[in-house]
Amino acid sequence: EEDAKDVFGIEAEATDIYGGKLNHDGYKSVAKQLADKFGFEYVAITLRESRSAFDNGWSAMLYNVANDEYCFSKKYDLHIIDRVGGGDSFGGGLIYSLLNGKSAQAAVEFAVAASALKHSIEGDYNMVTLAEVEKLAGGDGSGRIQR
Repeated sequence: EEDAKDVFGIEAEATDIYGGKLNHDGYKSVAKQLADKFGFEYVAITLRESRSAFDNGWSAMLYNVANDEYCFSKKYDLHIIDRVGGGDSFGGGLIYSLLNGKSAQAAVEFAVAASALKHSIEGDYNMVTLAEVEKLAGGDGSGRIQR
């Protein structure tokens, strides 16, 4: 969302990422405007609720243009060990999911779970297994990371 604002002037209204206030309707509007402007099939946006440098809420949304479907993942409460690689893990998880035929909702759940796990690992690489990501993505909904 910050990049959409800085680069294209497309802003999510009524959102304060630093105060932990996210407006889902604002993100839907950003995704729709980006899709309309550039002809994207999907638009993914990660949603970080900053509480402190090390404690964040972490979720994402995926807009599936063909179905006009906005999918929001569950939110994870993270204690961050290392943010480096979190975006790459999200992107990789999303690409993996979509290429393997997952629905948009399942894809965004898998991607945000992969990214949430990466935030709990020191270093650049997400050293988790497919089974670990699937377990968290399909978990009990508590949103708590167990490492």
